[in-house]
Amino acid sequence: MKIKINHLLISAVCLLGASLSAATLAQTFPEKAVTLVVPYPAGGATDVIGRMVAEKLPAQWKQQVVVTNRPGAGTTVAAEGVARAQGDGYTLYITTAAHTISASLYGKLKYDPVKDFAPITLISTIPLVMLVNPTLPVNTLPELIKYAKEQKNGLTMASPGNGTPQHLAGELFKSKTGTPLTHVPYKGDTPMLTDLIGGQVQVAFVTLSAALPYINSGKLKPIALAHPQRVAAIPNVPTMTESGLPDFNAATWFGIYGPGTMSQALREKISADIQKIVAEPAMTQRLRDMGGEVNNSSPAAFQKVIATEVKNWSEAVQLSGARVD
Repeated sequence: MKIKINHLLISAVCLLGASLSAATLAQTFPEKAVTLVVPYPAGGATDVIGRMVAEKLPAQWKQQVVVTNRPGAGTTVAAEGVARAQGDGYTLYITTAAHTISASLYGKLKYDPVKDFAPITLISTIPLVMLVNPTLPVNTLPELIKYAKEQKNGLTMASPGNGTPQHLAGELFKSKTGTPLTHVPYKGDTPMLTDLIGGQVQVAFVTLSAALPYINSGKLKPIALAHPQRVAAIPNVPTMTESGLPDFNAATWFGIYGPGTMSQALREKISADIQKIVAEPAMTQRLRDMGGEVNNSSPAAFQKVIATEVKNWSEAVQLSGARVD
């Protein structure tokens, strides 16, 4: 009995020591430069938001934050590298909804998109908006659905690639409304938007940040926003619910993770520091100007969002039949 009690005491002391050690490391972090990995090329929304945060953190941390772009394979190249990194806070990862989609889209990942990552903070959510070529004789969602069903071959629906949030939102829309849409995948937003403006394709779900310049110039026509409420950037565009399709919401989001071995104390410290930056009026306004909703969440709140996202996107992947092996 005495031996058993001693073992319990030793275990308790070890756990307390580990907890105190993690808390101490969090208090002194960082003591050298931090790398923020972006899974997309420079210039896109993820890169822009990542650099907005990285530019401000040195004022708090007294250390540089180096942004590293590692594009490839639908964010999985960058994610694999982060999953293998030490959870000491010196490797951080800003990514999007593509991360939660990969859990059901890819058959042979070398990491677990949920278990191998530690959620730190959800910065912003940018909804998707349904756009059409301006020559299409429709202005509302019911008109679009009716017009598509009257066409012999339906309409063409563009996306920036198979398995992207935009593609999967389109597949969910087809499933829920019976609208005949033929998917046409592109390699990114730019060629997709070019052909949508040129009339080679007719409909697309587009991230609002990418869509805004073309909506404001009249080059593309917005039909409905896949978001629970209207947004200030396009106040006259109704939501899907207002347009007759209840609870149809689709967005991409921008959140920061660490490797899964990161301690809770360190996650909380980094999250609090980033939240201070995002809460600055100038930063908040920049995100809203991109069409974003500012989330600025805790690790626990971000974790709940991830659980919901994995479930919802899994349904969309099944409906689309998309798969990458």
